[in-house]
Amino acid sequence: MPEYCKNCIHTPIYTRRDFLTRLGMGVGALGLAALLNEDSLFAADAMDASTAPLAPKAPPLPARAKRVLHVFAAGAPSQVDTWDPKPALARYDGQTVGGRGVAMPSPFKFQRYGRCGMEVSEVFPHIAQHADDIALIRSMYTDIPAHEIATVMMNTGSRQIPKPCLGSWTVYGLGSDNQNMPGFISLHNGGGLPPGGTQNWGSAFLPGIYQGTSINTQAATVDQMIENISSPYVSVPEQRRQLDLIHQLNELQAQNLQKDAQLEARIEAYEIAFKMQAEASDAFDIHKEPDAIQEAYGRTPQGRQMLIARRLLERGVRFVQIWAGGWDHHQDLELRLPERAREIDQPMGALLTDLKQKGMLDDTLVVWGGEFGRTPTRDRGGNATPGRDHNAKGFSLWMAGGGAKGGTIHGATDELGAAAVQDPVHIHDLHATILRLLGFDHTQLTYRYNGRDFRLTDISGNIVKALIA
Repeated sequence: MPEYCKNCIHTPIYTRRDFLTRLGMGVGALGLAALLNEDSLFAADAMDASTAPLAPKAPPLPARAKRVLHVFAAGAPSQVDTWDPKPALARYDGQTVGGRGVAMPSPFKFQRYGRCGMEVSEVFPHIAQHADDIALIRSMYTDIPAHEIATVMMNTGSRQIPKPCLGSWTVYGLGSDNQNMPGFISLHNGGGLPPGGTQNWGSAFLPGIYQGTSINTQAATVDQMIENISSPYVSVPEQRRQLDLIHQLNELQAQNLQKDAQLEARIEAYEIAFKMQAEASDAFDIHKEPDAIQEAYGRTPQGRQMLIARRLLERGVRFVQIWAGGWDHHQDLELRLPERAREIDQPMGALLTDLKQKGMLDDTLVVWGGEFGRTPTRDRGGNATPGRDHNAKGFSLWMAGGGAKGGTIHGATDELGAAAVQDPVHIHDLHATILRLLGFDHTQLTYRYNGRDFRLTDISGNIVKALIA
């Protein structure tokens, strides 16, 4: 029940949230309406760019990267079969090693690539061509080898309470170069949510405007990727009038009542969704690319994702995340790992080539890796078609472009690839390094919540200077 004025029981007093919730002017249809041309009579921008939460901001420190592409290899790729060759495993084949199980040598050959001589598995022939652009970390480690916890940890730096993800912190710090698109977009190929769900692209206690917009690229058309992309019920000028009225009412109410962060974020989301439509129709339509480019990326679900990602990045989206799962190989590794690698290898190689040719790789940071690694021993009791179990103590991850030192191999695991023993890099160290490439001191990029200044790296993290060019 609403509260009533003490002097007049017939006049209810509503909060801003109540008032706008009850405003019956088709607000729900605003979320995905058509974008009105700026030259039109009704196109007066409702937000001053200087105060818009996604307005571009200069970082406090010199930056090497302006944008980020995070390709998440969900499921945890085996490091000893992809980026970290361990010939010693062949000597112990079939033997119990260190009480950890039966040693399993990699069935895949490694070859040296580039001027740096980086050893890369035969499952990645296209990505390997970019060895001199890649900063490879062979000494990553995390806290817990459980998919959900480790996935959220890789994205948010937290394994307990929900916290903002790396993409949200990036957009919070830098804004976006395109005010007609979300600053952070997460691309997936359907099949349900990844372990940890929406926390992986959520803004948690940061304002909702900084959360990732999740897009299912498996859909065949742009209309299906972004449902309700246009409103069949309300004209474009009327949509603009409604949004302008909401902004005006919100400002009037804000003069007398305390601001409501959730309400502010919702109104900003309506505004961005309104502006997004013309841009989205163009950005997600890969058929506008030349046939040669589409062939280079591969006419596959992963190829479509990579090409969309490049189009988003060149249109000013600050942070793009690609979910490229299928790496949880507890069995049938010899068959399943190369199949999964083929799905990502050509598109990933084409993307790096494309960014380089367009002059974008210098200031675009590309990150590839999973949530943890795999054991150098057999899983499933050493049966005829073995795979590898989870391993949090050592795995590989690489970065390219955006100031990452190409042709670098940082750190090492032990003789068998079981644990990081040289220059280990924790998730907080990785995040600290990424933020430094973007122009931030990770200890200073903070947000006050519940009386505490929170940051992505919590109370830990060291910049890995050897990874910075």
